[in-house]
Amino acid sequence: MNLKRKINIRGTIREDEPLIGYTSFRIGGKADLFAEPSDEADLARLLKQLKDQSIPWFILGGGANLLVSDRGIRGVVISMINLDKVSLKDTTLTLGAGMPVSDGAAYAADQGLEGLEFIYAMPGSVGGALWMNARCYGSEVASVFKGAWILDEKLERRYIPCDRDQWDYKVSPFQKREWIILSGEFELKHGDSTALWSRMLEIREDRETKGHFNAPCGGSTFKNNRDFGAPSGKLIEDAGLKGMRIGGAAVSDWHGNILINEHDASALEMDELIRLVQKRVHEMTGFLLEPEVLKVGDWED
Repeated sequence: MNLKRKINIRGTIREDEPLIGYTSFRIGGKADLFAEPSDEADLARLLKQLKDQSIPWFILGGGANLLVSDRGIRGVVISMINLDKVSLKDTTLTLGAGMPVSDGAAYAADQGLEGLEFIYAMPGSVGGALWMNARCYGSEVASVFKGAWILDEKLERRYIPCDRDQWDYKVSPFQKREWIILSGEFELKHGDSTALWSRMLEIREDRETKGHFNAPCGGSTFKNNRDFGAPSGKLIEDAGLKGMRIGGAAVSDWHGNILINEHDASALEMDELIRLVQKRVHEMTGFLLEPEVLKVGDWED
């Protein structure tokens, strides 16, 4: 059955779209259909059509922390790239879910607003950062999050205010509900634009020093757990796994918690390497590392 003929939106739709260029790992098969709705209304219209026809969909933001199966994703992959509007009222900054999160931090700094510097030079979208409660450099999204506009399970647009009790380390309420994030509101405070940019450039340089941009990767592969007594990268290094390779997938030579697509790695190779690292660290320490990377798409049982 031709899925494309069953869908009508103002944005673009492409068949058999390779997903390798849409994830930070640069890994993945094809999407049956790849849709780019032109705005929120177009997205809602598309989702209603898919729901009415029982066609599966997957929401794609910036593609960070995603390991897409070599067999691709069935149904429709929906890119949020066009949901990138920005609005500002006093110190409340609203960013579209599809905006690159680093661009949002840059906009805030240009306006002399403090609070988003920690996510500068981080891959991924605003929606993804909210979903994951992105955290680094001693800060997290939850600390500045005010609320979000979403489509709920009935595809109705509504506003969700921040409830601090539902947020934790790399945990957000969006992980527990089938909500689609349209935009996020961030409560910032006044700061000096020059100082903010100075801090953000320091952060970018630190990321570069740690090798985040040396090769396609998902950033930190495993969550840190304070109960383990050391960062995941240190546990991996102590297990002698730096430089470990399976096919084109490798534990980077410069940081234990950065697994990279060194040379045309398959999703299967990366998945095997992730599981091998878990196994070796568990054998050595008794601790089971929890991946930040999410497996999506058509995986074998």
